Amino acid sequence: MTNNYHRKVSIVNIDPANDHIPYPCAVNIADLITLDDVMDEFGLGPNGGMMYCMEYLEKNLDWLIEKLKPLKDDCILFDFPGQVELFTHHNSVKNILEQLQKINYRLVTVHLVDAHYCTDPAKYISVLLLSLKTMLQLELPHVNVLSKVDLIETYGKLNFSLEYYTEVMDLSYLLDSLNADAFGKKYQNLNKALCELIEDFSLVGFYTLCVEEKDSMTKLQQVIDKAGGFVFGGLTEGNESIMLTAMKSGNWQHEDVRDVQEKWIDNDDNEDEDTENDDLQGNIGGMGGIINRAVDKRSNRFGATKEFTENDIPRRIV
Repeated sequence: MTNNYHRKVSIVNIDPANDHIPYPCAVNIADLITLDDVMDEFGLGPNGGMMYCMEYLEKNLDWLIEKLKPLKDDCILFDFPGQVELFTHHNSVKNILEQLQKINYRLVTVHLVDAHYCTDPAKYISVLLLSLKTMLQLELPHVNVLSKVDLIETYGKLNFSLEYYTEVMDLSYLLDSLNADAFGKKYQNLNKALCELIEDFSLVGFYTLCVEEKDSMTKLQQVIDKAGGFVFGGLTEGNESIMLTAMKSGNWQHEDVRDVQEKWIDNDDNEDEDTENDDLQGNIGGMGGIINRAVDKRSNRFGATKEFTENDIPRRIV
């Protein structure tokens, strides 16, 4: 995909458990250490072994930096392991990234999450907490992505429109589902506290990705470019302002989640859906009563309020 934009791309594998790499690899951590060797030598399990590998890489970071030197100005993709502990509270990955920043690497974290987690309220809240903790831990420009969006409803139907999940709208609407679960109903106060915690930070949102679709990949690449400041690159002569240069540097399109939903999410019975949405908008009932006015929490950080209309009410999908 990046070749279409005339960029030279190099991929660096940082996953010591990746035995079958499906892409050309410029640098491979397996040349330094592998998970299998660590498990065999120290008797560690997969999780402990993975942490040891990251700590070993941190201690031998000179090896990685030396391997990166021939890549010079390439666009480098670092493929990290998917073990969540490495990004939530273990510090080796964070320390490695900090050292790379000190030698002028401009980094962006891209966090991929399977989109089907949105079909389960408990899993969706877990994903939000994981994304939030990763953002706070790594302290880098961060792009959260719902991947495999074309398969989102193979695991079940969404309770609300896709936009509800990408924009992380009022999570109180999910409490009924969380509290109705045989396990979740035992922890109603905890469920409420977790939803409020996520909303209080108001940091998490998602873009979508269908890896088989070029347009989806292109839009995500544009989002990543903006997050990393690539859009601000290449100031022209004449002392132009950086914002003007950014506006001239490309056609940066914003993703319209409604288009994604129309394309990939199957609504079998539109008439029934419209009828139910009419009832929902007229009387929210168990989902919190009629909404006349509310504070937009994202805008509220800057002292702004928002008048809600019928279009702002999360739409339940049949």
